[in-house]
Amino acid sequence: MAEKSLSEWLAYIEDMHGGMQVIDLGLERMQEMIRRLGIRFSIPVFTVAGTNGKGSTCAILESVLRSAGLRVGMHTSPHMLRFNERAWLLGREATDDELVAAFSEVEAARGDLKLSYFEFTGLAILRLFQKSHLDALVLEIGLGARLDAINAIDPTVSIVTTVGIDHTAFLGPDRESIGREKSFVYRGGPGHAAVCADRDPPESLLGHAREIGADLRVLGRDFDVVEHGDGTFDYRGPLWDLRGLPRPALAGEMQLSNAAGAIAMLEAAAGLRLGLPVTRAALEEGLRRVAITGRFQTVSVSPRIILDAGHNPHAARELLRNLRDSAPRAGGRTIAVVGMLRDKDRRHVAGIVKDEIDLWRLASLTGPRASTAADLAAEFEAAGVPASRVKLFDDVASALDFSIGEASGADRIIVFGSFVTVSAAIEALRARGIAVAVVP
Repeated sequence: MAEKSLSEWLAYIEDMHGGMQVIDLGLERMQEMIRRLGIRFSIPVFTVAGTNGKGSTCAILESVLRSAGLRVGMHTSPHMLRFNERAWLLGREATDDELVAAFSEVEAARGDLKLSYFEFTGLAILRLFQKSHLDALVLEIGLGARLDAINAIDPTVSIVTTVGIDHTAFLGPDRESIGREKSFVYRGGPGHAAVCADRDPPESLLGHAREIGADLRVLGRDFDVVEHGDGTFDYRGPLWDLRGLPRPALAGEMQLSNAAGAIAMLEAAAGLRLGLPVTRAALEEGLRRVAITGRFQTVSVSPRIILDAGHNPHAARELLRNLRDSAPRAGGRTIAVVGMLRDKDRRHVAGIVKDEIDLWRLASLTGPRASTAADLAAEFEAAGVPASRVKLFDDVASALDFSIGEASGADRIIVFGSFVTVSAAIEALRARGIAVAVVP
């Protein structure tokens, strides 16, 4: 029988859980499968959790570690266009053949044990990393931490980037509940370190760190950054005092906090004497060359088209700051192409950014959690968005095509609301001949 292709494997895995929830939290199945597959790592593992800033922090870590000459693997989630984007090896996406081989190993080991999509795919990626002779590993936690599949792997250094309101059905209704869930990414005892890049962490996060004896460093308390007007910043921590570092090559005000968190993780690793040769030169090179898709990413200049995968109130506040810091040209308008999932706080998101948006082009998404354009319009109108400024579209491509057609060279188009929205926009732009590279 011919081996399944990658797309066939992914369809098979999606169908496997049948009546199980798409998001099916718990570590028992992961721990059993890790035992069966013999997955273990003797290299430094950097695990990244948080409401927002996870992808950027992972990208900065990976970029600095590779700049230091290390063989690095990185897991991120979700992907934009191709599943392969979830597994980065030595600065490239995992190939179809590599993933297919790993899926086959998971399938052979699982027997009659049912796995969720996230468990099956996560196990395959971890197995691929284990066999790749890496020097360091960067793992992004997709949801929460306490019961997230990736948290079955013990980190050497772990971080909670930010704590905001999102995924309330799974993590709880407020920052205290969510902060406690995310704090389970931390480990106590010797050989581990913990970082929090939120300047105002919930007491629940701090309390859990104390309970387990975690060596916790908090932004603004144990380490900090000072930005200068010349595009540089200073980092000061327990061990490192670094002046005049280049600002990370990522757009957005929060990227400095993300960089601070990543550097604090590397500083903590240095304190653990893990033998990672991260020099000042590696830090500078990694910060200068880091790239990531869909984080206030400009992909066209006339009109300016910006992609931002922000989809919750915390991300919307960051988007608002970025929009205010990069106003359109004189006389230009801001046109928003928006698609969101219905389990997101759509009304709150609209209320945060509405004063910076002149025209709204709302798109229906597809899938079990998708919001239609009409549902989105009702939520936005309740947030104070005038109906006269809104048009509805069946899909993101149609909304973006219309926006490009109506925009002048002075206008800017901001595409946001979901990773699904940004990925659809990338495909539509590529169909127009506008190249958009997908990078970690």
